[in-house]
Amino acid sequence: MQKAIFLDRDGVINSDEGHYYVHREEDFVLTPKLGECLKMLQEAGFLLVVVSNQGGIARGLYGVQEVERLNNLLRERMTKYGVALAEFYSCPHHPDFGKCLCRKPQPLLVQKALARFDIDASRSYFIGDRESDMETAHNVGVKGVLVKRNAGIVEAVKEILNFEL
Repeated sequence: MQKAIFLDRDGVINSDEGHYYVHREEDFVLTPKLGECLKMLQEAGFLLVVVSNQGGIARGLYGVQEVERLNNLLRERMTKYGVALAEFYSCPHHPDFGKCLCRKPQPLLVQKALARFDIDASRSYFIGDRESDMETAHNVGVKGVLVKRNAGIVEAVKEILNFEL
């Protein structure tokens, strides 16, 4: 079994300051030192998986294609650092329009990744900027690491790698 880092997208991977529902390339600004941090985690043996609520789809603000375009842009930008993102899991729903089983803090999307990639939850982490991310971590048995929104993951990486030493 392998270990993994689950990452929220908006507010963690990219800044969502001034753009609550990030869906345009020109608004997709990566948080500080993201590439370097992900490279360190990957070199420490972690599989990297993005898990994101994309409620703007349900609200009609953008479509699945825009989410996929930004995910592909992120993959492309991370190749400069030698970083491979294993998969992206997104929930297109919003609670204003009904209930679903995949919106964080529901565990479904992380459970899919755990099964698909044979991930050991007890050796894995979820880096997020909201309490719902920490609830998701708790719901699937991974360690949650809360970061300040839009500030990057440098401190989280230091914390995780210290745990791993």
